[in-house]
Amino acid sequence: MKLSGAEILVKCLKEHGVDTIFGYPGGVVLPIYDALYDADIRHILTRHEQGAVHAADGYARATGKAGVCLATSGPGATNLVTGLTNAYMDSIPMVAFTGQVATALLGRDSFQEADITGITMPITKHNYLVKDVSELARTIKEAFYIANTGRPGPVLVDLPRDVSAGIIEYQAPGPINLPGYNPIIEPFEEQVVLAANAVNESVRPIIYAGGGVVSSGAHEELLALAEKIKAPVTNTLMGLGGFPGEHPQFLGMLGMHGTKAANFAMCETDLVIAVGARFDDRVTGKLDDFAKDAKIIHIDIDPAEIGKNVGTHFPVIGDVKIALQRLLERIEEKSLTEWLAKCMTWKREYPLAFFNEGGLKPQSIISEINRLTLDKKVRITTEVGQHQMWAAHYYNYNYPRTFISSGGLGTMGYGFPAALGVQAACPDELVIDISGDGSFQMNIQELATAVNYELPVKVAILNNGYLGMVRQWQELFYDKRYSYTELKNPDFVKIAEAYGAVGIRVTTRDEVAPALEEAFAINKPVVLDFVTEREENVYPMVPPGCELKNMLG
Repeated sequence: MKLSGAEILVKCLKEHGVDTIFGYPGGVVLPIYDALYDADIRHILTRHEQGAVHAADGYARATGKAGVCLATSGPGATNLVTGLTNAYMDSIPMVAFTGQVATALLGRDSFQEADITGITMPITKHNYLVKDVSELARTIKEAFYIANTGRPGPVLVDLPRDVSAGIIEYQAPGPINLPGYNPIIEPFEEQVVLAANAVNESVRPIIYAGGGVVSSGAHEELLALAEKIKAPVTNTLMGLGGFPGEHPQFLGMLGMHGTKAANFAMCETDLVIAVGARFDDRVTGKLDDFAKDAKIIHIDIDPAEIGKNVGTHFPVIGDVKIALQRLLERIEEKSLTEWLAKCMTWKREYPLAFFNEGGLKPQSIISEINRLTLDKKVRITTEVGQHQMWAAHYYNYNYPRTFISSGGLGTMGYGFPAALGVQAACPDELVIDISGDGSFQMNIQELATAVNYELPVKVAILNNGYLGMVRQWQELFYDKRYSYTELKNPDFVKIAEAYGAVGIRVTTRDEVAPALEEAFAINKPVVLDFVTEREENVYPMVPPGCELKNMLG
């Protein structure tokens, strides 16, 4: 059977179970778009390539499957860079296809030529420049394999025009053979034994869980571990949903904007059980003082993470889900301890709180979203900034893959296009993007995509007329010198209506619940413009470079 490179691409995508791709066409990918015209694959045309890559990222986080995006050469390809970095930092499986000039024109500064494999080498798990159509099917098979195995991540496949247009006798690729790529899935027994002994001997353990719990599907094992040893649990931002937010042993998020209970517990623990987390600087605070009296168990599939930021006493390398299963077989059940009781006391004495007086408070809006969606299937995405931290604090994520946000890179403009990918993957669920007014404007053009493809995402803008988190830092550390952080915003209601969406403005507390109920009942994209108090701050806050117990607020 003779097929073109573009037809081989489509065939391979279908064989890998791809039902949706996000993209933007251009000259050198026209053979691919021609093949897609009749393909049984949904293509969602975003309004910017960055929208496409973030949508693919959101699709991947919601489903656990690799997200797929497609862009043309040159600026189309380089517009994927932020999204690829974002996926790389958060270990999100993704396969990105880019067009490239014909092989004969490579290296000649040809029109819309960019060395995208060179550019993306440090921000992808792997990348390929396919120079012969006969290599295409095997390359695509390897790309999906690499993206989905071991520590997940983005893989880029660059396709010169003559490769997409070239015709060969198609032959299905053989088995994967990648010498040197052997991710460790099953942990070594010796490591598990040492870790289990440490757990059994500990009197003040704390579980510190990250995004690896979510990506490996280890939430049930994590719950079993916590309940068996009666340990308090704290999550990273990426780990939210990996442990039930309403569970009595849950202390809330850790770190710069973590809860007092979680930070105090980390300062007094004698054993940190780190599960699928990477000791990010936003979590550890002053590194020398992080859990300084504790031994560290670090469970992670990526051996490069062991000891990278914090010294590890008991490494357990392997798939988090399998590692927890092996650990559970060897640890002893503990009874309710004084340590857990102390942590629960901190949780009661230092709850997340705010003064709900004066203007409209962003925390109250998210609390209301939480209250109104208790009985619904809901996925929350966020942009990046103050609203992201409030969304982490005041919404209870009881299930994995329900909180979708940019963690490692902190990408403003991520949440809305990611929400489109989530909604495409989960058409029967309520998808809410909690946004800041600054972040939303970074990819506001994707309102057209939402309307075009009838993706009824709800956008809740917490509009304070500032780049809120930057302003907060200026207030606290730069004597309120608000240098270029005040925003003169457009009318978000009119913007929504101009794109064909629904716009609702809310200015008082009494209007919040009715507006949310109205938005949730509308089967269209809705933009809710919540005009909030302008100088509300996110607390608690550990100032940069300080020990976790030194919190403001």
